[in-house]
Amino acid sequence: MAHEHGNQVGLAAMRRAQLDWQINDLQTVARQNGIDWRHQKSSHCVFIREDGRTLSVPAHRPIKPIYVRKFVELIDGA
Repeated sequence: MAHEHGNQVGLAAMRRAQLDWQINDLQTVARQNGIDWRHQKSSHCVFIREDGRTLSVPAHRPIKPIYVRKFVELIDGA
């Protein structure tokens, strides 16, 4: 089930609250923002930006806030 912050799964919601996100939420936001990802039979999901920068996120539930912050930074281009 997708995590809902005010019935919204998106980057703005992740900026407001970094708790209780699941890997499928990050994958949805990545897709919405043109970030590719791979997750094949491993404990981590790797997000890949067009410039080649990557972020490996443990796919455990819930995702720890530090990974949500790093994910937002990846999308923002930091």
